[in-house]
Amino acid sequence: MAISVGEHIPDVELRVMSGNGPRKVGSRELLGKGKVVLFAVPGAFTPTCSDYHLPGFVLRAEELKAKGVQTIACISVNDPFVMGAWGSAQHTGDDVVMVADGNGDFARAVGLETDASAGGLGTRSKRYAAILDDGVVSFLAVESDLGLQVSSAEAVLAAL
Repeated sequence: MAISVGEHIPDVELRVMSGNGPRKVGSRELLGKGKVVLFAVPGAFTPTCSDYHLPGFVLRAEELKAKGVQTIACISVNDPFVMGAWGSAQHTGDDVVMVADGNGDFARAVGLETDASAGGLGTRSKRYAAILDDGVVSFLAVESDLGLQVSSAEAVLAAL
């Protein structure tokens, strides 16, 4: 069952890249303080994710922060090296935290995993966007198909 509005995010181990390599961090430590925009993509360097989803949040980071967002985080079932490289390639800088859910623990814990093995991708995260207030989901938009409609930066801005 998928997490819903009003629920706390689970506390699972994630990884982010630091100057010293991958760093372990709990999801509540990283995402549970202040107003956070969390968006999930099925995979780094994939077409829709690289051409539209992540770039939208990079381009609109200042607008999101002007609406009180303290952290913008992109999460994917990829390893921290891939997420770090993807963030560098997409010029996320300090605007978007690139979060590795390498084993899919967070995707599974929030009930938003998907089986993409038919395409050779294994278990991944569904594409979604959430607004978190001190770790509590206040907005959740999950894509029903492969496109980008309800979880775009524009949709999140409209919800703020």
